Amino acid sequence: MKRYEQLAADIAEGIRSGVLRPGDRLPSVRQASTSRGVSPTTVFEAYYLLEARGAIEARPRSGYYVRAPAAGGPAEPATSSPPEASTTVEISELVFEVLGAIRERDVVPLGSAFPSPALFPLDKLALHLSKAMRHLDPWQTVEDLTPGSESLRRLLALRYVVEGTAADPAEIVVTNGAMEALNLCLQAVTKPGDVVAVESPTFYASLQALERLNLKAVEVATHPRTGVDLASLAAVLERHPVKACWFMPNFQNPLGCLMPDENKRALVELLARHGVPLIEDDVYGELHFGPRRPPPAKAFDRAGLVMHCSSFSKCLAPGYRVGWVAAGRFAERIARLKLMTTLSAPVPSQQALVSYLQQGGYDRHLRRLRETLSSRQAIALRLIAKHFPKGTRTTRPDGGYFLWVELPAGVDALKLHRLALSQRISIAPGHLFSADRRFASCVRLNIGHPDDPRFERAMKTLGQLAGSLVPA
Repeated sequence: MKRYEQLAADIAEGIRSGVLRPGDRLPSVRQASTSRGVSPTTVFEAYYLLEARGAIEARPRSGYYVRAPAAGGPAEPATSSPPEASTTVEISELVFEVLGAIRERDVVPLGSAFPSPALFPLDKLALHLSKAMRHLDPWQTVEDLTPGSESLRRLLALRYVVEGTAADPAEIVVTNGAMEALNLCLQAVTKPGDVVAVESPTFYASLQALERLNLKAVEVATHPRTGVDLASLAAVLERHPVKACWFMPNFQNPLGCLMPDENKRALVELLARHGVPLIEDDVYGELHFGPRRPPPAKAFDRAGLVMHCSSFSKCLAPGYRVGWVAAGRFAERIARLKLMTTLSAPVPSQQALVSYLQQGGYDRHLRRLRETLSSRQAIALRLIAKHFPKGTRTTRPDGGYFLWVELPAGVDALKLHRLALSQRISIAPGHLFSADRRFASCVRLNIGHPDDPRFERAMKTLGQLAGSLVPA
């Protein structure tokens, strides 16, 4: 057992025995480091591990506290049960209708797909942007076209290696955000009419991509904590001529589920046996609450079938529109598609990120961001338990900034959306997250806006509105 695991185990035993009670403050990192004779890093890792397990919680500028037991709080939703048939997708009009008001500043953005921009070091990034452009070699405006800045691709490849995933800079294509990477991957391995497997529920942008390319969706049963059900996927692969899978193994949107490492390995092996590529959407992987970044499915790929897509938009630089794909055997095909469509990601944004990453503050920023999001999740869960109607169920993700909330049967999430919007509160109704609009009593809530003083009042109002829709 590693030192941080032993420290975490000792604290957990103190909680179980009643020596540490709910609400008790844990020793500061400095105090624990001195008393246990370990490094501050070891204490942080122990606290991160306990936080991920739900045993303790971080409170900004206050420290770590024993969390109240979950008993009596909302239960977890059940594994989804999608229809067996594949289906055409027609979701975009509903998405545009529902999400049109989210960008307005006076609306509390519980329905947004983005965390608060105040969480990111935008001032520092601006300085690096200015510095990078002052020293830009004019030839880089040509050399950094498809597949993207060589310096950035090398830095990305280094992060892959440090985290235990083999990735060559030559297989990385820099894109205009992760959505372009995901769409290019889809175009590289499918043609109109093909079947693509997605999670149930799945992110509405993946459904929009299938709709745009005239592809069919087949949904796979998904557990709210452990992700894709492998038995369900195996059955889907036997029944349907699946040409690709679009999955989010790490902190899936909207559920927030995290596939265990052994499940990821089994997933990659299953798809390799069938020769089916995996488009891996991993934009939330850096937002883990535990001590280490969960490995992507690509870490277990030996056949080059996994196309790992990510970006800086959710963890560092929203608006800079810099994403990438580590594309395995499909790298050349994707680079050509990129060249034929948008040619290049923005050179200034790429150079700013190279400068920022080289100065070494990225991981410190990520630690602060994770602590903030973990703390906000604990607050949101308490508010749901307090204000939402009896019978509400919700997920408790180990990372990210979404909660998937299943309201009592009969509550129409679209009606709730319209009522909430009249109170200047946005939500993402469950109708958006499946091809057949099946999750009609569910909503996805964004808890990643800790700087918004309206949050607690909005959650109370939303719970009261939901309660008014419960059938008598």
